[in-house]
Amino acid sequence: MKKIILSLFLLIITVVQINAQVPEREVQAIIETLFDGMRAGDSAMVASAFTRDAVMQTVAQNQSGEVVVRKGDLNQFLTAVGTPHEQIWDEKIGGYEIKIDGELATAWTPYQFYLGDNFSHCGVNSFQLAKLGGEWKIIYIVDTRRRTNCIE
Repeated sequence: MKKIILSLFLLIITVVQINAQVPEREVQAIIETLFDGMRAGDSAMVASAFTRDAVMQTVAQNQSGEVVVRKGDLNQFLTAVGTPHEQIWDEKIGGYEIKIDGELATAWTPYQFYLGDNFSHCGVNSFQLAKLGGEWKIIYIVDTRRRTNCIE
């Protein structure tokens, strides 16, 4: 009898843990949609991960070594993704740290970016997502870019 109760208790704990991770998996899945779309050169797939008015920014050093924040443009990014290019754009994610409060999520993802087989740069993405109409969407992304000292 004790074995049955212990087994039921462990089963309940496992189910609770799995259910607690569902929102995190949903957030990760929408971010993976972005990167799968980039690899496929599919701008429609990439667009499906974002709200129409999503903000894109990059924190990097300019040629003078000064740290600057550059504003990106989602429509230009989508055009670039969908324009045929010889090399696959492969952003390899080193892990996900996801935090959720209600309909707001944040994700921290170290990455290494490759053009085909060639390393281009690395850094960290910081995503802000909102659950709109029952679906997670990226509302803001800011990243860092560097060629050395990559976070694994």
